[in-house]
Amino acid sequence: MHNPNRTIAYVEPGSPAEAAGIQPGDTLVSIGGETPLDIIEYRYLCAEYEVTLEILKKNGTTEIITIENDYEDLGIEFSEGLIDSAQSCTNKCIFCFIDQLPKGMRETVYFKDDDARLSFLQGNYVTLTNMTDSDIDRLIRMRVSPINISVHTTNPDLRCKMLSNRFAGNILERMHKFAEAGLYMNCQIVLCPGYNDGTELDRTIDDLADMLPYVSSLSVVPVGLTRYRDGLCPLKPFDRKSSLSTIRQVEAHQRRILEKHSTRLVFLADEFYLNAGLPIPDAASYEGFPQIENGVGLIASMLEEFNDGISRIPKKSYCRDIAIATGELAADFIRELAMRTEQAAPGVKVTVYAVKNDFFGGGVTVSGLVCACDIKKTIPQNSGYDELLIPDSMLRDGEDVFLDNITLDELEAGLGLTITPVPNDGYIFIEKIIGCELEF
Repeated sequence: MHNPNRTIAYVEPGSPAEAAGIQPGDTLVSIGGETPLDIIEYRYLCAEYEVTLEILKKNGTTEIITIENDYEDLGIEFSEGLIDSAQSCTNKCIFCFIDQLPKGMRETVYFKDDDARLSFLQGNYVTLTNMTDSDIDRLIRMRVSPINISVHTTNPDLRCKMLSNRFAGNILERMHKFAEAGLYMNCQIVLCPGYNDGTELDRTIDDLADMLPYVSSLSVVPVGLTRYRDGLCPLKPFDRKSSLSTIRQVEAHQRRILEKHSTRLVFLADEFYLNAGLPIPDAASYEGFPQIENGVGLIASMLEEFNDGISRIPKKSYCRDIAIATGELAADFIRELAMRTEQAAPGVKVTVYAVKNDFFGGGVTVSGLVCACDIKKTIPQNSGYDELLIPDSMLRDGEDVFLDNITLDELEAGLGLTITPVPNDGYIFIEKIIGCELEF
């Protein structure tokens, strides 16, 4: 039976699928007699030395194809990546960032993803609240691991309150089920002053530490608040004092857990240290950066690479006048790196602009939420810089579009500048400033 979600959009040249005669436009019907419900089950069913596929050809005929694939990927991509629709969030979290977005942004930013399959495939965090017990059992059967879970609190009543979902309180029960099956989990807490901080944070960390090693990492990130919160739950942002208190509290847990389990387990987002005016811990303290996608250890990772790269700058004459746009929170750190680069590469000049986030409100200071409209207000038009560097986190993953739906080309035209997105990599950061490769 034709299912457009299982229509094959692309076949990798030289792949087992191409060798078997499978073509774009064909439709997968079944694998070994079973119809895959989604991409996870497709991969699970294909994880055999010999795979038998039922294929509905685009000419309407059906073929049974057996592939000996030596456990490699078949080389098939589907028109619907998940072979199913992505599951949306059924909660109404008091801290939900999407609920704080203004109108007129990219349509995709308003979709509230809460899909465990994307957790496994792309690293997204999920609450598990829209999953049935059979869904949980299915993940266990297919050995889906690791799973990235938005825990927030292990207090059942408090979790129901924070997620505005009366069915959200069974998080520990479900996580214990994963742990008993030998599945690993990465967890996160969005910390909200007056709700899940203080003694509630102690409780959550203790509960998750009891599931080591299957809870393999835990990040604590501060709640992000924009100016678009009319009618939403009143929440306070973290300030210097509350950030410092949270750091001291979490560091005490780190010391205790490290002594007992040889891992810190719990890691704080960089924002806490920057807000508190404290140095960022060294790179070794992040134990391989398991939560770097959550903004945990970004600065330490970049600084470690930068410190090695700065001695690898080629000794030659430079003539470069570069601007960098970044969020207010990281501006001092970027200025320090820029100054050290200038000293190591005479002839290079760097001007760092801290972009105030008027689009979301002054309380939003991270680089990843800076919009094109605020960059345009900050950088002088036709300034004559050779290049403007921006963190690539300002752009949608895989696209040259800012959160306010302005493209990179449009901003370049408006400023009269070449704009180069730069990843969070200390080596590449130096290379983009000096305009040449480092010497290794």
